[in-house]
Amino acid sequence: MGFARHSYLQITITPSRYTNMDFIIGGLAGVGATIFTNPMDVVKTRLQLQGELRARSEHMTRYRGIFHALFVIAKTDGAMALQKGLAPAMVLGFTMNSVRLGMYHTAEVNGWTKNKDGELRIDKAILCAGASGIVSGVAGNPASVVKTRIQAAAHPSIAVGRQHRYNGMCDGIVTIYKTEGFRGFFAGVNATCARLAVGSAAQLTTFSTFKELLLARGYLVESPLTLSFVASVVCGVVVICIETPLDVVNTRLYNQGSAASGAVLYTGVIDCLRKIYRIEGLHGLYKGIGPLYLRIAPHTTLSLVIWDMLNNLLLNSKKVPVV
Repeated sequence: MGFARHSYLQITITPSRYTNMDFIIGGLAGVGATIFTNPMDVVKTRLQLQGELRARSEHMTRYRGIFHALFVIAKTDGAMALQKGLAPAMVLGFTMNSVRLGMYHTAEVNGWTKNKDGELRIDKAILCAGASGIVSGVAGNPASVVKTRIQAAAHPSIAVGRQHRYNGMCDGIVTIYKTEGFRGFFAGVNATCARLAVGSAAQLTTFSTFKELLLARGYLVESPLTLSFVASVVCGVVVICIETPLDVVNTRLYNQGSAASGAVLYTGVIDCLRKIYRIEGLHGLYKGIGPLYLRIAPHTTLSLVIWDMLNNLLLNSKKVPVV
């Protein structure tokens, strides 16, 4: 059953007319979701850096969980510290989602994710979603590096991981370029591309597939908002199980900086995975899974629902004859 066949999308689409708007809509969806989920991203970053390359019994626990971290950060650095890194996070949200969701939606309206009968092909959807994830990862990596380092910076009493002191996003960009060069903005890019290729394939494919399954059985046909919400909740669970280890690696590689900042702890993705597992155990690879889920689940839900609704509004605003 084709995605564009259902009642609320029964419109003839001319792909070239909507290409630019596809990317803008995807970006706006990411920005809107980021504003609400950034505090969980701050907590997630701190938990993933806590006890870096130390056994659980060998380090002081600054944060004992999600709610304790929220309380400690707000008490020590002020409530606004929970929105640390919001500016680069919004740039990241726009950049990554404009590319990722824009590319995937372009593939959908061009029929690249479907067979000749207009039905969703899982293999094609995975390929398109994975490709869009890789491209978005490269595009958003500089903002990710700046965001992570700003979010990690804290009062010495609650600081974890290497501390980088930037006076905002612009200062962070200038400082990284001066001390690490252009390469500094692409720290951890291999892990980013791997995470987003897998995560995007899981997220967008699960989202599209679950919507198709519900619609094929006659559920929520006349309730596109509820349909998008239910499908996004399901794909959020799938994504978190797959992405967490690579997300931990991302955080560590983003934050370590160059040799000028101190000894380089990791030489790459594999080295990082190996060291975390050897020293911190499987637990280390799933550090921050709670706040990561509480960030990804609503972020996934908000961005996909906003994306779906904006696309529907755009399409319905065009007076194109119904098929």
